[in-house]
Amino acid sequence: MSGKVLVAEDNPSNQKLISILLQKMGVETVIAQNGREAVDKVASDSFALILMDMEMPNLNGFEATRALRNKGCQTPVFALTANAMTDDEHKCIEAGCDGYLAKPIDRAKLGEIVARYIPIQV
Repeated sequence: MSGKVLVAEDNPSNQKLISILLQKMGVETVIAQNGREAVDKVASDSFALILMDMEMPNLNGFEATRALRNKGCQTPVFALTANAMTDDEHKCIEAGCDGYLAKPIDRAKLGEIVARYIPIQV
C-alpha cells in the first residue's frame, strides 16, 4: 500500500496547511486542485488515503467521490468540509466517503485518520 495521501482541495491556503500537517507526520502529499483532477490522479497513481474537499470547481467532492466509487476505487475517502451539520455528514457518507473531517482541521483528528491507514511518525 502506498503511503501517499491525495488532498483534493481548491483553496491554496488549505492546501498548504494540510500538506504541512501531513508532512510533519512523515506522509507524502499529492495535491489535486479540483474534483476532476482528483479522479485523474487516482486513475494514474495509488494512494493510501484521499482527503476530499466537498466544495470545489469543475467537479465537486460529492461528484468526484461518486465517480471514484463507480470506477471501483477502494481507497478510503474522507470528506473535508466547513459544513459541520449532521445532515452534511450524512450526505458525504451517502456519496461514498468513509468518514468526515470538519474545517478548520483538528490536527489530532487528522492524525487519527491518517494513522488508521498509514504508519506515521509521531
